[in-house]
Amino acid sequence: MPLTSSERKKIYEEEKARIEAQEQLKREKHQASESTINLSSNVVGVLCYLGIWVTGIVFFVLEQKNKWIRFHACQSIVVFGGLSILTAIFGWIPLVGWVFSTIIWICGFVLWLILMAKAYQGERFKLPFAGDIAEAMVGITFNISDVTADKSSTPPPTPGKKAKAPPAAKAAAAAATPIAAGAPEEKPEVKTHVHHPVYRQERSIAGPSFGIFWSIVLLIAFNFFHQYIAYYTYHAATKSWTWQSFFTNDISIWLPVLNAALAVAIAGNIALIIVNNKIVRNAIHFLMNGLSLASVLTLLIVFPFNFDVIPNSEAAGWTTLGVRIFLIIVAVGIGIALITRFAKLLLHSVNASTASD
Repeated sequence: MPLTSSERKKIYEEEKARIEAQEQLKREKHQASESTINLSSNVVGVLCYLGIWVTGIVFFVLEQKNKWIRFHACQSIVVFGGLSILTAIFGWIPLVGWVFSTIIWICGFVLWLILMAKAYQGERFKLPFAGDIAEAMVGITFNISDVTADKSSTPPPTPGKKAKAPPAAKAAAAAATPIAAGAPEEKPEVKTHVHHPVYRQERSIAGPSFGIFWSIVLLIAFNFFHQYIAYYTYHAATKSWTWQSFFTNDISIWLPVLNAALAVAIAGNIALIIVNNKIVRNAIHFLMNGLSLASVLTLLIVFPFNFDVIPNSEAAGWTTLGVRIFLIIVAVGIGIALITRFAKLLLHSVNASTASD
């Protein structure tokens, strides 16, 4: 189906933006070899995060040529400087302030490991908001997802054969050529779906980041504050509250299983941010789902709850039944996800072995 003039113009604009982004990639790669500091760029990138915002400031001042290094230095300043301020603010809050400070510290430690790993791999890994500020500080105007390799380049032609222009270049040339009035519109040699590797979206870190945060919250809550999950009673005479915990001492049987599942979930979500291999990613999901299922089933079997602390016996009975049904539904849902992940793992493994053959 022939493309209209507006569609051609859109393809031309996309191709122009792609070429400009590629030029920016080349400039950054060229700048990577020009550095004020006589060290490998990826090593300096790691050092920008190693001493958190302190080394970020040091290398931002020392390095004046290499924008890649300066970006990592700025991102270290923004991220860890902001987290340090938040930790100090929450530290002044009585009673619960230390809990939030601990959560922020753990999240900061996870980010610290991820950012150093990405820098060592040679990537300009940009965090939401903080990365935008860092780019503005450095003066980078293009949002390039991968600065390690220009995967959109055309392979060299085989000797004796005429090199073919990539489809996107043909589309851009066709769009740039004016169409004579009344002339029949030629069908361009371009597929309906044009893939631009430069515009490949980064793997979203929102899901794994939330998984890390939620796992940390559950780890702290059930290990240190489970007794506060209780039935509360207000005494008007003394103007005070008393509570009776819903958990029994049998929770000590379930906690090791939960802690193992949450520890693997934290490590697995960190790996999901770093790793790009589909087989490995599905294996990680499979492992996390398996341990999550084990944790829920253990909770269902041990059932370390005592809802008889609720004064209304009927309400206590319905609560017990409701919690059991909820745990069964959760277990079934995780089981389905586990089977799905196993099927995907097999599929990607078969596809990989077929491609290698």
